[in-house]
Amino acid sequence: MPDIIQLLPDSVANQIAAGEVIQRPASAVKELLENAVDAGATLIKLIVKDAGKSLIQVIDNGVGMTETDARRSFERHATSKITKAEDLFNIRTKGFRGEALASIAAIAQVELKSRKPENEIGTCIEIEGSEIKDQSPCSCSSGTSFSVKNLFYNVPARRNFLKSDQVEFRHVMEEFERIALPHPEIAFSLYHNNQLIFQLEKSSFKQRIIALFGSNYNERLVPVEQETNIINLAGYIGKPEHARKTRGEQFFFINKRFIKSAYLSHAIQTAYEQLLSKESFPSYFILMEVDPKTIDINIHPTKTEIKFEDERSIYSILRSSIKLSLGKYNLTPTLDFEQEMSFANIPLKSDKSFIPEPTIKINPDYNPFRTDNTDSTSRKAPSVLNISNKANWEKMYESIQAEATLQEQQKPLLPTQTKAFPVEEDKQVFQLHAKYLLSPIKSGLMLIDQQGAHERILYEYYLNSIENHKATSQQELFPKTIELNTRDFELVKELKEEIQSIGFDLSEFGKNTYVINGIPADVNNTDGVQLLESLLETYKQNLTDVKISKRENIARSLAKNAAIKTGKILTQNEMQDIIDRLFACSMPYTSASGKSIVTTLPFADLEKLFKK
Repeated sequence: MPDIIQLLPDSVANQIAAGEVIQRPASAVKELLENAVDAGATLIKLIVKDAGKSLIQVIDNGVGMTETDARRSFERHATSKITKAEDLFNIRTKGFRGEALASIAAIAQVELKSRKPENEIGTCIEIEGSEIKDQSPCSCSSGTSFSVKNLFYNVPARRNFLKSDQVEFRHVMEEFERIALPHPEIAFSLYHNNQLIFQLEKSSFKQRIIALFGSNYNERLVPVEQETNIINLAGYIGKPEHARKTRGEQFFFINKRFIKSAYLSHAIQTAYEQLLSKESFPSYFILMEVDPKTIDINIHPTKTEIKFEDERSIYSILRSSIKLSLGKYNLTPTLDFEQEMSFANIPLKSDKSFIPEPTIKINPDYNPFRTDNTDSTSRKAPSVLNISNKANWEKMYESIQAEATLQEQQKPLLPTQTKAFPVEEDKQVFQLHAKYLLSPIKSGLMLIDQQGAHERILYEYYLNSIENHKATSQQELFPKTIELNTRDFELVKELKEEIQSIGFDLSEFGKNTYVINGIPADVNNTDGVQLLESLLETYKQNLTDVKISKRENIARSLAKNAAIKTGKILTQNEMQDIIDRLFACSMPYTSASGKSIVTTLPFADLEKLFKK
């Protein structure tokens, strides 16, 4: 029987590895920028075209490579970072696995030019699909220039799954920020389609944050610093009043390597207890230095997940350091006991110098139409004219107030829609715990989730508005400006047409800034900035669901943030209005995310509950 197990060719093995290492253009950007940092560069230039699909070029002034090193760098598991297994526990460089360049070369057309400072001539290598097409001496600047053209040209399935240029470029900027932030000593620049996006000079850490996210961060940041024998912390946190509905500006760096950690994020969130609402998220930029022996970064090829030897201690140190900074810079509520002592100077009633409370005397029988007004105390009894006139005034006020209350109760939650629901007309609707609507029906009882019902109503309304461009906008009396980070600014630019079709009136105003001239007319929340931030955050969270389209995502996101929330007390007309419009929807029984909205309890089941 012949042998069936074979060794795969290197080109095939590299393509398999590339599927895990290089997932999109941003993955290649990350690997190339990390190599440039590890090469000791002080100036790094990133050039991308078509969000990296056509070209990714990284130019640095690092140590460069010899002819042999340049060719060997494309071999699998070829690296200059480690030489033995023990080195894995003392890693301070960005890369060490030796897979990135081999993976990139397997799925793209690559050109490498590199020269060491002491050499006069450099080396040029051209590779396509792991196959070396040419290697020759060339004239080039000291350092390395790495060009990646036509990414995934030989893996069409992967290329077809790439998102739009706006989405892919946001991921590229995200990786650029994660490399540029912890290395303010290095000058970075980013060009996209021949347009300069970032020009970052050598600076301090705070200046680098401001250069990336805007000049307004100069007043929003509070320093954090703590040194212990376990971990050294440094960085900045955002003031509570500048917290947002989005999680954008949240960065952890371990030994200048970006990491993701929900556990440590929870430590910061708890440090802001009683300062922020549950739906608000603070900004933070935290640099952590630990002994490499106490962490394990060899978990995933992206190296963003890390295992800590003493995670609980780091959690406690981080949380207490954040609370210390918030208290040190007077950002937490405090009691000023010296100020409270001033109450001791207030005279008491037993004191002879006590000043009595001023009073106001009113004559209820005063008639402005009479010429002989006198004090009521000088008359034995008010005249009949005064009594009747007073009663008329009171009746008139009561009628006006009743009419205003009736108009407020009859105000609909949404624009008028067709009425179609199975609730009996003469039956009253009840609100249970300010969360559910309870209504009797012919077969028993019906229970409705009020927030889910309102979300379904708004979702179909906004989806129809996007498709037909019929939404109305409520213009702001005083337009508001919102400054976003670069990624969110590009996201709004991508979604601008759909966002405007649901009622937003936006216009660009300088770098990363929009002016909100109007918001959807049917939204009760009039804070346009908060509404737009919430919309963006929910939209990004929904991106993990590949089943929904961009329009459905926008409609679902705005519906979730504009819907009435649990805890809101509704009038009888408002409850009836929700039920009317819910059963006029195409799918009234489930929310846009698939959760149940309506449940019924038949009389037969009710009777069983009371049988012995």
